[in-house]
Amino acid sequence: MVDILAENLSGKAVMSADGTELGDLYNITMDLKSGELSDLLVSPHEHLSPERSGFDVDEMGHLKVPVANVQAVKDYIVVAR
Repeated sequence: MVDILAENLSGKAVMSADGTELGDLYNITMDLKSGELSDLLVSPHEHLSPERSGFDVDEMGHLKVPVANVQAVKDYIVVAR
């Protein structure tokens, strides 16, 4: 697997594998004990209803996309729903 610096991911657009633009990466959560990444926090696009995105939503309205759902990181971060 190729290493990617977190600074290169900041603000990157997030898209589902079906081509739906979900929003922009806001932050990434991790387990402090294990160092394992947990979720991508995504600021949803205005046209997207967070409740219909298929992902949990945090108290700030960000989509919580499990890191395990990431399929590719190129121009977009592509995730499975």
